[in-house]
Amino acid sequence: MKKIHFIIHLFVLAALIGCASDDLDIDLDGIAAPANVSALATVTQDNTGKVTFLPKSEGATQYKVDFGDGSPVSDLFNTGGTVSHIYQEGVYKSKIIAVGLNGKTTEVEKEVVVSFRAPENLVVVVTNDLSVSKKITVTATADFALFYDVYFGEAGKPDPLSANNGEPVSYTYQAAGTYTIRVVSKSAAKQTTEYTAEVEAKLVLNPTTSAPTPPSRQAGDVISIYGSKYANIPGTNFYPNWGQAGTFSEFDLNGDKMLNYIKLNYQGIALADGVTIDVSGMEYLHMDVWTADLEKLAIFPISKSNGERKVEKDLTLNQWTSIDIPISAFTSQGGFTVADIFQLKLDTAPVPGKSVYIDNIYFYKAAGESISLPIDFESANLTYTWGGFGNVDASVVTNPNKTGLNVSNKVVKLDKKNGAETWGGASLNFENPFDATKGTKVKVTVWSPKAGATILYKMELSTSPPDGNGNPSVNTEVQAVTTVANGWEVLTFDLTSSASFNSTVKYDRVILFPDFGKTGTGETYYFDDIKQSN
Repeated sequence: MKKIHFIIHLFVLAALIGCASDDLDIDLDGIAAPANVSALATVTQDNTGKVTFLPKSEGATQYKVDFGDGSPVSDLFNTGGTVSHIYQEGVYKSKIIAVGLNGKTTEVEKEVVVSFRAPENLVVVVTNDLSVSKKITVTATADFALFYDVYFGEAGKPDPLSANNGEPVSYTYQAAGTYTIRVVSKSAAKQTTEYTAEVEAKLVLNPTTSAPTPPSRQAGDVISIYGSKYANIPGTNFYPNWGQAGTFSEFDLNGDKMLNYIKLNYQGIALADGVTIDVSGMEYLHMDVWTADLEKLAIFPISKSNGERKVEKDLTLNQWTSIDIPISAFTSQGGFTVADIFQLKLDTAPVPGKSVYIDNIYFYKAAGESISLPIDFESANLTYTWGGFGNVDASVVTNPNKTGLNVSNKVVKLDKKNGAETWGGASLNFENPFDATKGTKVKVTVWSPKAGATILYKMELSTSPPDGNGNPSVNTEVQAVTTVANGWEVLTFDLTSSASFNSTVKYDRVILFPDFGKTGTGETYYFDDIKQSN
């Protein structure tokens, strides 16, 4: 255990010890070094060259500053504190040194410009945040400047916000509207340079990101009304126009479509004529809702036989709210039945005339079985939907070689066709994501037509941003080589051997690459019993 060779806040350590049980060791070595270290550097406008540093970071308890002019490094000082230093005119490379609870340090370089000339060539850029309503970001840059102050011009908020020269500073107004901002750029000179402009704090009136992607589910576990993840009930009318106020459109966000109800009073969603759905076997009604101005949404399933029941849900402004309502919340209201639902109704609560965007409307239940590790392909209730790519075909078939290590009934067959890509393979989505606590090795039973074939095992987080090839950027992959021809063997893939593996990531897709790195020659590979081990 590392000893601490510097003074720390005693109450922090006491709190850690006090919260621990008598037999619990505190692993200080396991605490990461401080991250995201930076500092605001300000200078007095009196030609003295007095610069004050205000550091900040994640995980630091103390700081010290190497001023970069050959003078001694400062003493340690606590989080939230400052240290000042007198500079001669010039440009210096200071270092901000952040110290964690266990003594681990992180340092970053900070350029300090000390000039007794007033800032010149001041350029100010003002932008509205695209995803947060009424948020303005200002970036000011000037020659000879060290920092700048911004007065955002909102009544009752007279104090400025400060930022280093060339770095952004943001402010969120209480109300949308036009405001006068004043930017004061400062060097060590007595004279400052100012910029004044009118800016408009705008409401963000539509989502700029897609709703969360629903998890993979078996067809029997979901009844979908709207969305791109599952098969929807055909013929649904999302604007039956029951005479209510407001309008409707289908909003397209870079190819991702969603419902948009404008100035909502009440609105219906009607299944095709004569169609009803029995959702008594489902457990929840789900939808994702985005709004800039609506605090609550009232949701009504409507039964063909006994009317409607309502549940109200709170919404979070300017971001997606994922709503999951237990079916029992409706059926517990006066014996309401959900065996013949034919409409849904949406209403604002309590004030009409506001707008919402809605995606992923479906009923669902927790799966009795699900596609997750371990996978043996034996379930009669699950559909194992493998997707081949790179001229590789994938399917679940009867085991053609019930001998040796594998006498199970079902296996997955990958045909790597003649001329198939070197990176050809097949993928399967998990319905329950990978859990590293159950083991960081993956064993796969493999039948290969030859020894010496490289098998690549890969997992992806399907919702992560795409990389340059359009594939999820969060992934991990490990290779193993077959040693048996025309027979079953178990290959082990140690995930910890991959630098990209992160045990906290909930990977939700597995991909198998047969004879990886080689062009296809018309050979067939079989895989079974994909499972974790320690």
